[in-house]
Amino acid sequence: MNNPPLIIGIDGGATKVSAWQIEQTLKGFVLGSIHSEKTYSSFPPFNPEFTPVDIQTQLEEINSSIALTDSEQKQGQAFIHAFTDTISELSSDEEIIIGIGMPGIKTTDGRGIAAMANGPRIPKFCDELEKALSENSIKLAKPIHHLGSDADYCGLGEEYADTGLFKSIENAYYLGGGTGAADALKLEGNLVPLDETKSWLLKSWEMKNNDNIPLERYASAGGIQSIYSTYSGKSISSLNRDKIFPNIILDLADQGDEAATETFSDISFNLAELLFERIQTINAGWSDQFGFVNPNRETPSSQHPFIGTTLDRIIIGQRLGTLLELSEGLGIFWEPFVYHLTQLINESDHIDSIAKSAYLNKKQLNQNLIQISTLRDAPALGAGIDAVSDGL
Repeated sequence: MNNPPLIIGIDGGATKVSAWQIEQTLKGFVLGSIHSEKTYSSFPPFNPEFTPVDIQTQLEEINSSIALTDSEQKQGQAFIHAFTDTISELSSDEEIIIGIGMPGIKTTDGRGIAAMANGPRIPKFCDELEKALSENSIKLAKPIHHLGSDADYCGLGEEYADTGLFKSIENAYYLGGGTGAADALKLEGNLVPLDETKSWLLKSWEMKNNDNIPLERYASAGGIQSIYSTYSGKSISSLNRDKIFPNIILDLADQGDEAATETFSDISFNLAELLFERIQTINAGWSDQFGFVNPNRETPSSQHPFIGTTLDRIIIGQRLGTLLELSEGLGIFWEPFVYHLTQLINESDHIDSIAKSAYLNKKQLNQNLIQISTLRDAPALGAGIDAVSDGL
């Protein structure tokens, strides 16, 4: 009797790939005990000084012809090598089913990356990976269905994992911050992919603040590091070399480091602004709070099917959630973030008193509103679930 295929869920970012064996139990899907993680920088021809093509150029080329640069092609090869090595550590002789979540805009067939703010474009991603796996004698039970949205997979993970924070909640928003920012949404008891809300709700990475800075920078680990790089005058490569990542930057802020303090002041303010936009847009419609990364992006409608909805829960996940939780009590990140979000809700002219009463208690933020996800690798779990379902 043949063994059933091994399910592997993969969360691919711009700096590393994380893969888990996924198991299906009577209670649902869970992460297995087998895990592998690789950083792209460990695989040639990775270039630590790689600079993505200007995002505006990427967005324009989606609708014409994607002109990959030589540096993109080489960086893409490092990605494929890392994926292949990671998968090989989890597989043995049995056939495997692979689900993959990746940031960025996918190609029309869903099997490639047409635009990515923090990494190389890889239009033939699945073709190249399947070829590399075959050359390494790794057998697929079926072709890779597509590259999914890491954001949607966070939602699937939070909905179907035992410790998921979407469970038993009618209306909730999830913001995960890793290499990039991931948005997930549950309204009226159903997961709502943000690709289906594009007419009225933007993804985090699509918006920029009044300083012309993409909001993703304030929600992602790489973005936080880049803000500190600007204030400190230290290059990203030197910060990586010295292992000065967001958790260390938080420690530096706690010690009074001026550049780190300025970094978290920016993050607290802009994260509160972003979450307030979610609260306000879902309840009362788009109100021109932010500009667009893509200036040709159609202005969202102020009307949508969920007008009047208040969120039961806002979930902060991945490294951003860990960082926010670590900061509580320090007066550096959590407290100014909560203060500013509270002020925005109190002073809003767009959301009504009923919504305000749902979010506030005596003009103070409802203590149960912001919750930190403890779910390990929600995107990988969601990817595995999607793979065995051939796309939910």
